Parts: sequence; structure tokens; C-alpha cells
Amino acid sequence: MNRELFNLGRSRREIMIRFVFMGVLLIIPFIFNVSAYAEGSNGQNFCSATAAAAKKSCYEEMKADYYLASGKCINVADEEAREECFELARDDRSFEDCNDQYAARKDICDELGEGRYDPVIDVANFVDLSGNQLPIDNPFLPMTPGTIMIFEGGDEVITVTVTDDTVEILGVPCIVVRDTVTEAGTLVEDTYDWFAQDVDGNVWYFGELSMGYEDGELVSLEGSWKAGEDGAKPGIVMLANPDIEDEMYRQEFQLGEAEDMAVVVATGQDETIGYGEYTDVLVTEEWSPIDPGVLENKYYAPGVGLILEVDVETGDRVELIETVIIP
Repeated sequence: MNRELFNLGRSRREIMIRFVFMGVLLIIPFIFNVSAYAEGSNGQNFCSATAAAAKKSCYEEMKADYYLASGKCINVADEEAREECFELARDDRSFEDCNDQYAARKDICDELGEGRYDPVIDVANFVDLSGNQLPIDNPFLPMTPGTIMIFEGGDEVITVTVTDDTVEILGVPCIVVRDTVTEAGTLVEDTYDWFAQDVDGNVWYFGELSMGYEDGELVSLEGSWKAGEDGAKPGIVMLANPDIEDEMYRQEFQLGEAEDMAVVVATGQDETIGYGEYTDVLVTEEWSPIDPGVLENKYYAPGVGLILEVDVETGDRVELIETVIIP
């Protein structure tokens, strides 16, 4: 056997050994994950079972991405470049995010219990006696059509417009709110959110169409969801009578896509921003198990709505800088 054929055979054997070894490493966490899934699906532990299923899905996605990347590396002819490719594939493969998301979802289960999240939506609770759409007049999150609120944070300018449009979701007439984000004058995100208020004064969130742009081109619909489709369910973005005694609540729900949570942490606060001084401010803490490392405090002024967002870890602020009402 000549040296070239010998080296080729050795290269193939190394690749096979590499795949077997990495397969074992990938299977080990999978075994533990199956165990967690089985444990969570027993009896009435619906919340834990959901968390375990999402973790399993995350693991499978990590494995699939690794094998696909490794398959591409196999076709790199240069040995040094091929090894660098395999190393990058290994570095990109991490189950830490999956574990962190699972832990965050389990924390939610500990707080809210093991019941299914399945809110009952009765259209009659969102319309008046004549069947007309109820206005969104919650003091801490009013949405009057024609209102434009402009926020600024870092290089971003966020413009929130309450439109005259409505859309029916699960039979409920929802107000359409447009939210655009620009950086240095360039559009990077354009979102249409759908809200409705019930007879008790709770403001519900029924979904969003979120469009991400790069260089003027639509590149992503990540974060989009609509109640009633693909397992998505509405949540409450603002309670009728928020109080620090309230338990945490879901603002949206589509597993793996939209899982924002909130809890009231302060009421009756004074807050000053560049745009003005506000009293009786409500403060909520908001986060998502999809991205458990991000925690925000949001400040709501009565009669105005959101005035300030603060990243708890970095201190970065997004402040209201202007409000315009078009008759």
C-alpha cells in the first residue's frame, strides 16, 4: 500500500473514531434528559413535563447542528483547515443554554404549579353588551388609537403607534399596535402587536408579527406568534389591578418561541426621566426562559403607559422621549 492510500485510510478511520466518540458525548446528556422527561410526564406534572420536552427538543437541535457542521468539515480537503472546522463545530456545541432554559422553566413551575397553561377565552368577556370591542383604557397601559410614543435607547429609536386597525383572533377583536425599531435611521425591526382588554380591565396579548430587516431586506420572522396557531396561547401584559402581592404571570405563550413572564415588584413609585416626572409608577420585572440571562424592569405611569425599560444586569435604559396624539 502506498503512503497516499495509507494516509487516506487513516484519515477516514480518524473521522469515524471522532464521530463515534462525539456520538457518545452527545448521547450521555440525552440519557439524562429522557429521564427528566419521564419524571416530568408522570401524574399531573404538566408544567414540568412541558419544560422537559422543551429541553429534549433543545438537545436534539444542538446534536443536529453539530452533525451537520461536522459533515461539512469532512469535505474540507486541507487537513489543518479540516481540523479547525471540527474544532469550531465542537466549540459551537453546548448544552449549557438548554440546561439554563430548563432550569428557568422549572422555576416557573415551582411558582405557578404543575397545571397546564390553557386560559379560557370567552369572546363575551372582550366586548360590550352590543358586541362592540372594548377600549383599552387600563390606567397603566392605555391604548388610544392615534397615540404615538417614541422611545430612545443607545443607537435605537423605537416608535410605537396605536392604529385604528383591528384583527380578530380566537373570535376576539384586537387592537393593532405597530412597533418599529431603527438604528441610525435604518429600519431593523417592524412589528405588529395584537391586544385586547377584558371586562375586568386586564390587557391581553394575542400575538405579534415581527419582521427583522437588514439593509432594507426582510431577513427574519423570529418571535412571531398568533394565539390559536401552532399551540400558541394569549397572555396578560397588564393586570387590571397590579399589586406586589400578585404572583408571576405569563404575558404570552408559544413554547420555544414566545414565553415572556412578568411579576409586579413595586407600586406607587416616583420616577424621573428626560421627558418628565411621574408619580404612582408601577414597576414590573420581566424575563423569558428562552433567554434566562436577560432581566428587565419596566416602569408604567398611570394615564401614560410604559415610560422606561432598564436592563437589570447592564443598566442600559430605553426611555420615553416624546408622545404625540393624532386626533
